Amino acid sequence: EEKAYARDLAELRAKLGLDRPLHVQYVEWLGHIVRGDLGESLWTRRPVREELARRLPVTLELGASSVVFAVIIALPIGILSAIRQDTLSDYLARSAAILGLSVPGFWLATLVIVLPAIWWGWRPVSEYVEFAHDPAGHLVQFLLPGFILGVAAGAALMRLTRAMLLEVLRQDYIRTAWAKGLRERAVVLKHSLKNAFIPVLSVFGIQIAQIFGGAVIIETIFGLPGLGRFLFEAISQRDYPVIQGVNLVVVAAIVLVNLAVDTLYAVLDPRIRY
Repeated sequence: EEKAYARDLAELRAKLGLDRPLHVQYVEWLGHIVRGDLGESLWTRRPVREELARRLPVTLELGASSVVFAVIIALPIGILSAIRQDTLSDYLARSAAILGLSVPGFWLATLVIVLPAIWWGWRPVSEYVEFAHDPAGHLVQFLLPGFILGVAAGAALMRLTRAMLLEVLRQDYIRTAWAKGLRERAVVLKHSLKNAFIPVLSVFGIQIAQIFGGAVIIETIFGLPGLGRFLFEAISQRDYPVIQGVNLVVVAAIVLVNLAVDTLYAVLDPRIRY
């Protein structure tokens, strides 16, 4: 039995190229990546590229819903908190933001699933709903996990939006706008928000990375067959080609998002155009 195990192990190492020098392994791996060959799963024996193509849309939908919730939370509450500084609404908004940053996403997801089931006998759909079978059900299933993922990002962006808007509202040109008798809505939305949003945009790119990281646990809890759950299962099974493939795709997505954010800088701030 030990000889059979050793023989199988040697065959697997030879198949994966692990019996070759490290620099040779890296060059061969890099060549496969350039050709779009991410290898095959050690468990399912299916190409990793096919699995990623099937699961990536799920994670993108979850990320998009999280971004929508984060923006809905951050911008209106951040603006209201800034223009109503040191009022009751400001204190409540800041307290809620601290709470949103402090509560772990997996704990909040567990509460959202367990408490409604205990109190009202309701629980989220545990099986993934395809868009072709039920379009409405497909979209609804992303609301709860998207909200949970978007809470922390929205809280961070809300605090930054408030701080940057308060700083802009103290500028001389804003005082001039007030002195001219412009309405509060015009001063805040037309003259202040654009300049205050520039630092927020840079943090937004960082929050995208955190959303991808949080998707690992959230997709596992809610049973969504996305990249996060795929990575979780691969780590549990020590499926190294899958782990490498998922990490490569996620890192590439984060780089592209940050590149898009840097490009938008020139649109929002003409001073850095070159």
